[in-house]
Amino acid sequence: MSKTITGFSKLSKEEKIDWLVTTFFEKSSSAVHILKQYWNTNQQLQQLHDEFTENTISNYYLPFGVAPNFSINGKNYAIPMAIEESSVIAAASNAAKYWLNRGGFKAEVLDTQKVGQVHFTFQGSAEILKSFFSEVKPKLLASVAALTKNMKKRGGGVLDISLVNKTEALQGYYQLHCTFETVDSMGANFINSCLEQFAETFKTEASSYAAFNEELPHIVMSILSNYVPNCIVRAEVSCPVEELSDSKIPDGKEFAEKFIQAINIAEIEPFRAVTHNKGIMNGIDAVVLATGNDFRAVEAGIHAYASKDGQYSSLTHASIDNGIFKFWMEVPLALGTVGGLTSLHPLVKLALQLLGSPNAKELMKIVAVAGLAQNFAAIKSLTTTGIQQGHMKMHLMNILNQFNATADEKTAMVKHFTTNTVSHSAVVDALETYRS
Repeated sequence: MSKTITGFSKLSKEEKIDWLVTTFFEKSSSAVHILKQYWNTNQQLQQLHDEFTENTISNYYLPFGVAPNFSINGKNYAIPMAIEESSVIAAASNAAKYWLNRGGFKAEVLDTQKVGQVHFTFQGSAEILKSFFSEVKPKLLASVAALTKNMKKRGGGVLDISLVNKTEALQGYYQLHCTFETVDSMGANFINSCLEQFAETFKTEASSYAAFNEELPHIVMSILSNYVPNCIVRAEVSCPVEELSDSKIPDGKEFAEKFIQAINIAEIEPFRAVTHNKGIMNGIDAVVLATGNDFRAVEAGIHAYASKDGQYSSLTHASIDNGIFKFWMEVPLALGTVGGLTSLHPLVKLALQLLGSPNAKELMKIVAVAGLAQNFAAIKSLTTTGIQQGHMKMHLMNILNQFNATADEKTAMVKHFTTNTVSHSAVVDALETYRS
């Protein structure tokens, strides 16, 4: 049987599933049941989810949790997080509680500039191209007046357009490097619409520019960049070294010095830095996803930023100055609180309400703090008890569910592993012993 089909997108959801099951699954498969059990019984809500993307056949659920006790700039938050990984929310919550009575988290937005580019080639004189750009720049800005009208009312719009010569890197390659302020929207559609209009105006004006003769610029593409090194937020925590002590940290100074060593290693060792930063993204992605933002764009931009100095490195830094321990991070975050899913997805709306209906700058601060908290919790565990002790206890329930443990069995296993080390084999052995 052929495993290709034409007109798939025109089929109903039932017809899509029928074709998939008939073509890719055995007749006895439970695929239909699995797909349909995740359909929402509220038809209006299900239709809303169906229309978020294309060829929808079911919903894919992630746990929607909350990390409480975050103090950010003197204001308390319970931060919503959508993530499937065990111990992430627990770790963030522990870090929030740890810093609650040590001054809390501080965060500030350093800049909010976003970037888009019109990429084109030109084989003629660079000086003639520069002269043309100087003449056409006002026309480019004027050509997007209708697109920027509403954005300007909110305090945003096009900040600047510059001509960039990249011919040393790629023959004939130039770009219009454009910067934007999109206020409370992430701004992808706005930026891309402006860029395409810039490209059209640039092309039209070039066709009648006498100095070009027969050598004209050729537009390749127009697209925003998810690398936003000038859309930066800083988050930090600090306290006197002696205040770092708690029930698990008998000596605050020793802890701080070991913590800083761990950060220093991530700053110079890419193999460690990738895992180190992945832990930061556990916190960032979870909040970005819960608030309906584009976590893939955030991931790409942040990891590019981690390589900005020529080698992939830690996003977080730590120091001791005059007896004060400080731990901080600066990251690029292009986020929005209007547009996209923010006004459509019920849980996204709820998440933003939970955060006090923040504007984009406030959300940037909250997201950055979640990432910093996650990293603090990870480094604290790594340099004290080890990360597996807490992580595997959180993972215990996943292992038990793999073996269809009953409620009574789960209760017994949780009690057993209160004083025993969790590992996959240990859980299997304990469960078999209990069942026998």
